[in-house]
Amino acid sequence: MTLGVQTHEAKREGTGAIEWDAIVIGAGVSGLYQLYRLRELGMKTLVLEKGARVGGTWYWNRYPGARFDSESWTYIYSFSKEVLDEWTWTEHFASQPETERYLNFVADKFDFRRNIEFNSEVVAAHYDEGSRSWNLSLSDGREYRTRFLVTAIGILSEATLPSIKGVETFRGASFHTARWPEEGVDLRGKRVAVIGTGSTGVQVVQEVSKVAGQLTVFQRTANWAAPLHNSKITPEEMQRIRADYPDILARCRETPQCFVHAPDSRSALEVTDQEREAFFEQRYSEPGFGIWYGNFRDILVDREANRLISDFVARKIRERVKDPAIADKLIPKDHGFGTRRLPLETKYFEAFNQPNVELVDVKETPIEEITETGIRTTAGEYELDAIIYATGFNAIIGAFEAIDIRGVGGKSLKEEWSSGPHTFLGFLVAGFPNMLMVMGPHGGLGNFTRFAEFNANWVTELLGYARARGVTRVETTPEAQEEWYHHVIESAAGLLSNEVDSWMTGINKNVEGRSVRRPYRYGGGFPGFKRYCDQVVENGYAGVVFD
Repeated sequence: MTLGVQTHEAKREGTGAIEWDAIVIGAGVSGLYQLYRLRELGMKTLVLEKGARVGGTWYWNRYPGARFDSESWTYIYSFSKEVLDEWTWTEHFASQPETERYLNFVADKFDFRRNIEFNSEVVAAHYDEGSRSWNLSLSDGREYRTRFLVTAIGILSEATLPSIKGVETFRGASFHTARWPEEGVDLRGKRVAVIGTGSTGVQVVQEVSKVAGQLTVFQRTANWAAPLHNSKITPEEMQRIRADYPDILARCRETPQCFVHAPDSRSALEVTDQEREAFFEQRYSEPGFGIWYGNFRDILVDREANRLISDFVARKIRERVKDPAIADKLIPKDHGFGTRRLPLETKYFEAFNQPNVELVDVKETPIEEITETGIRTTAGEYELDAIIYATGFNAIIGAFEAIDIRGVGGKSLKEEWSSGPHTFLGFLVAGFPNMLMVMGPHGGLGNFTRFAEFNANWVTELLGYARARGVTRVETTPEAQEEWYHHVIESAAGLLSNEVDSWMTGINKNVEGRSVRRPYRYGGGFPGFKRYCDQVVENGYAGVVFD
């Protein structure tokens, strides 16, 4: 199995007419909404999507157990009251099939597909200074020219396989979770391995453990996890949710990560032991990210506060896992609770009580090689019928690196970002005129749809401003870019997550050059991000040059 990156040499100088006002790459959550807004502007817009249908993440990730860990009714599009009134969620945390149906429902309602070309993988995008346009090349040889290029390529879309010897030699079935076969995979009674125990691995393990004859979980890094507490939504409850949408959306705009959960104003250190324990218990028993983002205000910045919540969750894991030695392996020792992306689970820990499930800690017994028949560690060989790679993504910048993007003078974006990304607000990059990013590096990150709508709105308003003035070139300055970069660093000061290796700090052991911690996201929360972006606009788009 391969996940190779294709390369293609695009024409650097355009010779024909500019066919499109804007081309959007990606027809996922952000790309669909960006298309809606650009059509409102009257721009001749094309969306290029490498998948066969709309959905982005929710098209590609159809592995067993894939579902929201954001409340379904907060992940929704807010731009259409008709959609809010007509769509009915069946679960508080929707499964992948339901989410994919939702995105197709929206695409049908607004006839988005007439502006989308599917099975269209962009492999190169080169800026032509003479015509002030972008020349795009696709993997099948097609080429397009557009005045403005808008990337809506996702933050977790470029899958990575582990750097383990022999990945290509296994003769059984093998899949990366982000490339799960659409027809599904029958794992009943099979000998299955799952490599990886991040958010995806947790969801896979708790489902595959129900059907596999033998499931071997190869844990590379122990991760904290907390209960999802999912449940069905009754018709009466859905009716109440619809009535509450204005308040729900307003609440999301006020919280740091755009969830309905906001930090408690108290410190974990200022309450009694009994009050703190009761509060932790309450949060642990509630659905969603409340235990992460609705906890005491200092658990993610104060070491002692973080130790207290970490000890609490560790006790819960020991209560739920019968074998103390297995429980100990499942409890992280290298990072505190919530300092990496927190998986939410449904009986994940209980899976390790089953006789058909085995945990292999690869820190103790490293994987030496994947063989034709299974996986060999320093302790022995495991014969397998199937291997599932829950090994994550080249996060945030990987989808950009998969495209040969070149700006002024043939400058390579991949080379520009070789020491970490630099952007202006996550929207613009100096030296790459007329390229705008939705959910780009150093932008806000949290409840994806809430941030994506804000991003697409900002991009749309910028393009509307430019079009009203006859502008054909939009670019940020190196000075504005550096000022934002330093603000990003300042905004994340004090976060314990900065001290942890994770995709949010740019670390990926499967990708060359991704071994130094750097800021890859804005850590100041949505209200702060919005405030800064609004101020840029109020100051006449300070930091943006229009020509």
